[in-house]
Amino acid sequence: MAAAAAAAAVGGPQPPQPELTAPGLALDKAATAAHLKAALSRPDNRAGAEELQALLERVLSAERPLTTTADGEEAAVAGGGGGPGAAEEEALEWCKCLLAGGGGYDEFCAAVRAYDPAALCGLVWTANFVAYRCRTCGISPCMSLCAECFHQGDHTGHDFNMFRSQAGGACDCGDSNVMRESGFCKRHQIKSSSNIPCVPKDLLMMSEFVLPRFIFCLIQYLREGYNEPAADVPSEKDLNKVLQLLEPQISFLEDLTKMGGAMRSVLTQVLTNQQNYKDLTSGLGENACAKKSHEKYLIALKSSGLTYPEDKLVYGIQEPSAGTSTLAAQGFAGATGTLGQLDSSDEEDQDGSQGLGKRKRVKLSSSTKDQSIMDVLKHKSFLEELLFWTIKYEFPQKMVTFLLNMLPDQEYKVAFTKTFVQHYAFIMKTLKKSHESDTMSNRIVHISVQLFSNEELARQVTEECQLLDIMVTVLLYMMESCLIKSELQDEENSLHVVVNCGEALLKNNTYWPLVSDFINILSHQSVAKRFLEDHGLLVTWMNFVSFFQGMNLNKRELNEHVEFESQTYYAAFAAELEACAQPMWGLLSHCKVRETQEYTRNVVRYCLEALQDWFDAINFVDEPAPNQVTFHLPLHRYYAMFLSKAVKCQELDLDSVLPDQEMLMKLMIHPLQIQASLAEIHSNMWVRNGLQIKGQAMTYVQSHFCNSMIDPDIYLLQVCASRLDPDYFISSVFERFKVVDLLTMASQHQNTVLDAEHERSMLEGALTFLVILLSLRLHLGMSDDEILRAEMVAQLCMNDRTHSSLLDLIPENPNPKSGIIPGSYSFESVLSAVADFKAPVFEPGGSMQQGMYTPKAEVWDQEFDPVMVILRTVYRRDVQSAMDRYTAFLKQSGKFPGNPWPPYKKRTPLHPSYKGLMRLLHCKTLHIVLFTLLYKILMDHQNLSEHVLCMVLYLIELGLENSAEEESDEEASVCGPERCHDSWFPGSNLVSNMRHFINYVRVRVPETAPEVKRDSLASTSSDSLSSLQNSGTAQVFSLVAERRKKFQEIINRSSSEANQVVRPKTSSKWSAPGSAPQLTTAILEIKESILSLLIKLHHKLSGKQNSYYPPWLDDIEILIQPEIPKYNHGDGITAVERILLKAALQSRMNKRIIEEICRKVTPPVPPKKITAAEKKTLDKEERRQKARERQQKLLAEFASRQKSFMETAMDVDSPENDIPMEITTAEPQVSEAVYDCVICGQSGPSSEDRPTGLVVLLQASSVLGQCRDNIEPKKLPITEEEQIYPWDTCAAVHDVRLSLLQRYFKDSSCLLAVSIGWEGGVYVQTCGHTLHIDCHKSYMESLRNDQVLQGFSVDKGEFTCPLCRQFANSVLPCYPGSNVESNLWQRPSNKSIQDLIKEVEELQGRPGAFPSETNLSKEMESVMKDIKNTTQKKYRDYSKTPGSPDNDFLFMYSVARTNLELELIHRGGNLCSGGASTAGKRSCLNQLFHVLALHMRLYSIDSEYNPWRKLTQLVEEVNSQQGNEEQQPEVPILYHDVTSLLLIQILMMPQPLRKDHFTCIVKVLFTLLYTQALVALSVKCNEEDRSAWKHTGALKKNTCDAEKSYEVLLSFVISELSKGKLYHEEGTQECAMVSPIAWSPESMEKYLQDFCLPFLRITSLLQHHLFGEDLPSCQEEEEFSILSCCLGLLPTFYQTEHPFISASCLDWPVPAFDIISQWCFEINSFTERHAEQGKALLIQESRWKLPHLLQLPENYNTIFQYYHRKTCSVCTKVPKDPAVCLVCGTFVCLKGLCCKQQSYCECVLHSQNCGAGTGIFLLINASVIIIIRGHRFCLWGSVYLDAHGEEDRDLRRGKPLYICKERYKVLEQQWISHTFDHINKRWGPHYNGL
Repeated sequence: MAAAAAAAAVGGPQPPQPELTAPGLALDKAATAAHLKAALSRPDNRAGAEELQALLERVLSAERPLTTTADGEEAAVAGGGGGPGAAEEEALEWCKCLLAGGGGYDEFCAAVRAYDPAALCGLVWTANFVAYRCRTCGISPCMSLCAECFHQGDHTGHDFNMFRSQAGGACDCGDSNVMRESGFCKRHQIKSSSNIPCVPKDLLMMSEFVLPRFIFCLIQYLREGYNEPAADVPSEKDLNKVLQLLEPQISFLEDLTKMGGAMRSVLTQVLTNQQNYKDLTSGLGENACAKKSHEKYLIALKSSGLTYPEDKLVYGIQEPSAGTSTLAAQGFAGATGTLGQLDSSDEEDQDGSQGLGKRKRVKLSSSTKDQSIMDVLKHKSFLEELLFWTIKYEFPQKMVTFLLNMLPDQEYKVAFTKTFVQHYAFIMKTLKKSHESDTMSNRIVHISVQLFSNEELARQVTEECQLLDIMVTVLLYMMESCLIKSELQDEENSLHVVVNCGEALLKNNTYWPLVSDFINILSHQSVAKRFLEDHGLLVTWMNFVSFFQGMNLNKRELNEHVEFESQTYYAAFAAELEACAQPMWGLLSHCKVRETQEYTRNVVRYCLEALQDWFDAINFVDEPAPNQVTFHLPLHRYYAMFLSKAVKCQELDLDSVLPDQEMLMKLMIHPLQIQASLAEIHSNMWVRNGLQIKGQAMTYVQSHFCNSMIDPDIYLLQVCASRLDPDYFISSVFERFKVVDLLTMASQHQNTVLDAEHERSMLEGALTFLVILLSLRLHLGMSDDEILRAEMVAQLCMNDRTHSSLLDLIPENPNPKSGIIPGSYSFESVLSAVADFKAPVFEPGGSMQQGMYTPKAEVWDQEFDPVMVILRTVYRRDVQSAMDRYTAFLKQSGKFPGNPWPPYKKRTPLHPSYKGLMRLLHCKTLHIVLFTLLYKILMDHQNLSEHVLCMVLYLIELGLENSAEEESDEEASVCGPERCHDSWFPGSNLVSNMRHFINYVRVRVPETAPEVKRDSLASTSSDSLSSLQNSGTAQVFSLVAERRKKFQEIINRSSSEANQVVRPKTSSKWSAPGSAPQLTTAILEIKESILSLLIKLHHKLSGKQNSYYPPWLDDIEILIQPEIPKYNHGDGITAVERILLKAALQSRMNKRIIEEICRKVTPPVPPKKITAAEKKTLDKEERRQKARERQQKLLAEFASRQKSFMETAMDVDSPENDIPMEITTAEPQVSEAVYDCVICGQSGPSSEDRPTGLVVLLQASSVLGQCRDNIEPKKLPITEEEQIYPWDTCAAVHDVRLSLLQRYFKDSSCLLAVSIGWEGGVYVQTCGHTLHIDCHKSYMESLRNDQVLQGFSVDKGEFTCPLCRQFANSVLPCYPGSNVESNLWQRPSNKSIQDLIKEVEELQGRPGAFPSETNLSKEMESVMKDIKNTTQKKYRDYSKTPGSPDNDFLFMYSVARTNLELELIHRGGNLCSGGASTAGKRSCLNQLFHVLALHMRLYSIDSEYNPWRKLTQLVEEVNSQQGNEEQQPEVPILYHDVTSLLLIQILMMPQPLRKDHFTCIVKVLFTLLYTQALVALSVKCNEEDRSAWKHTGALKKNTCDAEKSYEVLLSFVISELSKGKLYHEEGTQECAMVSPIAWSPESMEKYLQDFCLPFLRITSLLQHHLFGEDLPSCQEEEEFSILSCCLGLLPTFYQTEHPFISASCLDWPVPAFDIISQWCFEINSFTERHAEQGKALLIQESRWKLPHLLQLPENYNTIFQYYHRKTCSVCTKVPKDPAVCLVCGTFVCLKGLCCKQQSYCECVLHSQNCGAGTGIFLLINASVIIIIRGHRFCLWGSVYLDAHGEEDRDLRRGKPLYICKERYKVLEQQWISHTFDHINKRWGPHYNGL
């Protein structure tokens, strides 16, 4: 009742009350808490305890307004719909107050933290957190560290990587069970328990009382929240709602765990105390709430299919209460069906797959133990029920984090692990039903990996809680839900069930958390041993594995193509790998020593039993069902791998674990079926099954699967072959591959089971398989290191590989690369032994290479193993690639010039247990096959390729290498008991059989065959012979019949029966009735032996008669030391010679016979007569081959033509775009420039009505603005302190200057005194190709209609040059007339400078009329519009009056300036290198100038304001200026930028310009420039220097060339400016600023030259473009004098010995002193009013260095650690994809919606502001650089590479990355030269979304 009263008091019907007392209550809380604490501290604290209980009861049930009624409305009124109202917060406040016992909560937290014995880190993180893993320090492979512990520990030189956590994890620092102590960080190294004081009792006393109630309250809440759904599985929405309400409570608990060890141990006590739990939750007592809550708990248990084993008492009470809420209970039962009762298959029926009635159930339900595992849960503590609800709510992240945060407490860890195991079955059920199984899986693994990675813990739980039983049972149950009947073999009567790969459970990998836990615990030796000793477990496990045996069965489609290609195969492969193979490898890793033999025997025994059961279940007798294959035989593979381990590591006798012959025969069938099917799939026989079947064939051999799939299969076949009868085995192989009928001597045959077109590739498949089977030694004797080496060589031979792809391609077992096994270092040592590292290089095209490993020469020479390559290739083309590389190596090293055959490689010796395998090479069946094939090849029968011959020779050579018997026995044992083949070969040894001559063979041939015609002759003449040959005739059948007979013999052990059984069977089987034409028997005369066939082959291959001559006749040595390198590499001829030599070595008889054969001169082989019938069948294959060759030839020819075209097109010096200058001396006529149009191909001049244009790309550029004035490079900021401020950039300085001018001077005059375009200037570049403008328009039209998606936008005028495909977006018209101004204009005129000055003025004064409306002028106008639109408005409008013409005027001459300045930068900032323009013909400045000049002349400058007059005339009326004060003055001429003046003057002249006018303008401007230099110099030095210079200069003033002496001029300037206030107001502070250097004449001269150089460089470039004069090259120190000569400032004959003086270039148009004083006067009148600004506006010497990108740190980690956690300045969240601009260092969010402005995301916006549309960003989380160019973007690549020279995009591998300076230089070069668009190919639109 107390509770009800309390509820009424605090949150009852009268709401105003709590508000009134709120302030009082806070004091009240603290006081109450202090009072209670005192009461509890007394020795007799019963009263205090009761009081506290009452208080808690009141406070903590105040948060339960929503439980008072079942009626929704009332609840809503009471608690605001259960919203997180004031009540909850109130309760938390109370708890905090009580815990602190009256003190402040924060002080309490601090106090508790002081007692934290921080031995473990235990930091818990969730998905996407960046953590580290160090394999050197880890004991468990799952070990992980947080970044802080990692960086504080010492891991230099370790094998570590950074990774993004997928499921979440926890830091293991300080846990010596999981990692070595050497890797602990500084904080966790100290075993600190000793020096931490004991926790005072009263500190945590309150916590012990309060927390149980708090946690119980939480549990009640969870029970409460779970009742919402009544119809379906609880919808996530409702669950999430409850969880949101509980957020503050759970967070509170989480904060408690972070207080350290002291608080954790209190929590542990609370959570694991069983008495507390019993008292609070039993649901007894009078409290209605508690009762209701308990009842809901029971319902939840029931609905989960779990029973609650409880004594009668509770059930007694529960009966009536259940009655009250029967509705709910029924609702639940109805909803989830009877999940718990496993005998019903309700679940499947709901899925609509009722066809499962017949399936065989694994009888689990009977055994009580298992039943209890699955169905019974009893909660004894808070911890257990908390975990139950955590699972029920599908692992909410907060709860998971809380439970994991507690783990550093050891006692808790054990309790929690046991609880987790107890709930394991329930977890599985919840996981299966979950809609969010991915998230849930991650959360489960997040927990389990923390528990099961610890061996000590895993062992304890295994012993105490039957962990293994539980896991295996749970897995078995899980898979049981998706079984279907197997259709393998006997569809109707099969009793076998397999998993259905189409089910969500397999398709979505829902099982992986459980499987990964299982693999995890099996990695602990103590646990694995228990598993291997427990027979019951092994039986259950084999049962589980057999569910996967034969899954995903493929049936070959014979008629129609399948309608729907199922993609289930990947689920099947993943399931076998994860659920069967991984646990198998885990178990195998513990079977390494002799002592573990027993384990192997157990596994093998139960495995064989399971296999026997399987064969029985599918009704298997001896023939596999045709046209079906499954790639999944996990039982076979378990058996194979344990056998291999037994022999290799445990010295077990192989025969002791092998079954009888009959079982071996059965065992080999299915793996062999897979090998044959692989050949069928590659022969396109399964093409109607769609692409997925090819996918299966590839996955089966792919690197992650091969060692668990194909390798065990081949090994098992090798074992069977070594123990079964060789003739039986060989004939089975050819029968499986369906090529038995092909093996006949007849030229024609009938194959009843295979189409002719597939025969050849199937025969190749069969022979290749035999070669692999006989020469592969992976499990037959190679050591692990040899295997690793062979794998590595095979991969490297296919292609050069990067380090990471090599790691990925080499199978994990038997060489685990990740595990913490000492052997893992062998990878690097083997790699350095077999491969050379090729550092990443740059190709001229700009494509970037990774660091690659390539095989060493000796590897190609001795270790290249084609067999291994064939085994490991996923794509057939890789085999070809390996052969091509091998060929190239032989050519290059001069070992063999032609097309080599795959080399024959010596093998590792066989392990003695497998010696029997070599009997295959010495059996008659194989010899007959080899003989037949050699004969057929020699006779040119169809369907035989070089590949077949190659494999046949390989097999013969293998036989010769592996012949054990001596010559002597070989002669003796002529006839064994087998009578069948006697006629063919006497014995079974290849060495003696090789020389055996076979005379006649009887064959069955179709009646149409050519042999039949000759038959009558042959049979009459040689009847006697044919009767001898009798038994060798029915050779077609003998193979199969023989095999059948053997099989029956073995099974029935009686050969007589066998014969009778076999005969009829075979005949019916092998001739399809009615289909074949009549076969008749013919007898062929052969008279050959294998040796004679080989020698004839040699003749045939070499194309010469008698080409073979036994080498030992010349050099007897050969027989003694036969290893001759000349036979190692070569083609078929070499192979034949090598074989004959080996045969001669092995027996004297062979040697003699070879010599005899060679003596008989072979008659020339007559050309074959081809009958008409044969002609028709002249194989389609051959015609195809010829067509293919023709096609290849055409393609090659086409490619070479294209290549030569590209070479001429791209060649800069090629004649067609050279412009001929045919200037004859006779008359000064000028030839017009001729242009080729790359679209229509016509050449001609550009004319007014049909203008030609250059293909150009216009782009806005801010590169110039990024020049800085200090040499010290700017670094990318990597700490908060380092920030980059753009004050010192060129753009900023120019901006400040312009706005300053505009403050004090007339706007229109300001806009002529500077240039803009430092930011957002327009740069024009061309590829040099021209086209007619009308052609271009139609080209654009066709692009517009072209539906193919281009990487550019045609609507924006973008296109690619039709010839060279370079990106462009406009066409620049070529001005008609001569290309380079003729010599007429260049003749030096003898006019005086004064005359020229007048002419210039007159020419400028003429108004420029816009030419008449021609096509040319229209184009000029439109290109001008393009140029304007290239950049943004803010970069064009600087005028105060918007839209004023001055703006356009300024913009136009600035475009010229931008292009000249950029060209200067491309040349490295000076003109020392000289020569033509950087790109040769590729410059378009001349054309650009015409366009600009044409437009500029539309704006005439009033002659009053034309600066030209101020430069060249003395103005008389000086005083007029004082008159109009109120009007702003014009900019003083000394404040004008001289280069801008130059461009204005030149562009104002009518074009084409005359050379002497140009020189005149330059001379005049140079005088102004020089004066500016003197003024700047005078301001730089201090007062004393100035007065000194003033005097020295004044003395020389009257000498003859005073106007050309800098001293005189300087002194004059100083004296003039001293009249104004320019030098005043320098207090002492200024003096400190001026550098205290003593100015010597040399340093002054250097200063003046440096001041003038930039102008001279730009002017020389301009002259070069306008008049085509080449630039001279020079040394840096003489650049000034050379350029001044070149510009005509100096007379050319000026060669002096004494040091060069810049003043000698001056040529004053009017008396120097007058004009200077006029200029200085303007400045003085300005400084009268604004002395400060007067100084600031003086032109300073140009000090701009070349632009650079920011300097990046050496190690990528420094960038990553700073930026990946940096918050965004806009939204203060950490962005998902942070990026940083490499030009200015700004931090931006890629794709971040928070920073979006008017639909532009931040990166795009920044690229416009920082780079006028070009942005270079480093993506922090991916280490890649992304380029934004206008509306497109591309991924550029990474400038950070790991130690092996590879990129690590998205930081997937997480290895340390280091800057690659070369790559960064390339990036910078592309930025400066504006070539991103040309070099990078993969562009896409970004739609402003980056």
